[in-house]
Amino acid sequence: RRDLVKTADLDPRQNYVFGFHPHGILVAGAFTNFCTQATGFSKLFPGLESHLLMLPLWFRAPFFRDYIMCAGLIPSDKDSASYLLRKEGGGNAVVIAVGGALEALDSHPGTHSVLLASKKGFIKLAIEHGAHLVPVYSFGENEVFDQVANPRGTWLRWIQDRLQSIMGVSLPLFHARGIFQYSFGLMPYRKPITTVVGKPIKVEKKEKPSAEDLDALHQLYMDELTQLFEEHKGKYGIPEDAHLDLL
Repeated sequence: RRDLVKTADLDPRQNYVFGFHPHGILVAGAFTNFCTQATGFSKLFPGLESHLLMLPLWFRAPFFRDYIMCAGLIPSDKDSASYLLRKEGGGNAVVIAVGGALEALDSHPGTHSVLLASKKGFIKLAIEHGAHLVPVYSFGENEVFDQVANPRGTWLRWIQDRLQSIMGVSLPLFHARGIFQYSFGLMPYRKPITTVVGKPIKVEKKEKPSAEDLDALHQLYMDELTQLFEEHKGKYGIPEDAHLDLL
């Protein structure tokens, strides 16, 4: 089951940068909610068109490229995102899985870790185009697959990090259920994913933002994401003593 929850209205005359967290193994919540109408994005946010960013290498695969482009995905490079955010009159929402493929290696059931502390590229993108920032947290994203234990410092994690730095894609060793049995396979577990869209953070356009501008907005964004997590975690079975870990 996939659900999309709206917490604030978004003005369709404005462009937006959605920061999606966490990446999970396959970014299932982001694809379902922002690349299809299965959860009613256009009804919840009328006048907005969402575009999920995806690694450019997938756009080199024949036929698969056409499939993902039909779903509204675009390459995760600055030129592609800027093209949409420059649109006069607004109406575009660029969705960025901020933690990227590397964050998938930290995707384990029961964890709430996001790679964000040093991620400022999407902040700069928003300021340069005057696009409002919207924090998004997908509860249950880390619950639909199990992953082989790979804590930092182990040989497995070293190999995975090394391959990710070379190829640009991470290789988590994940498993879940089969088609006709629940003991082992690559089908996701039947666990709900609820994606909560936070309130927008207003951003003033500045073509050449300073380091101070980036740091201030980045801190505000982290605060808003943390608050979003804390306000909604109790509704989705997360213990009161569990908190968001910003790596």
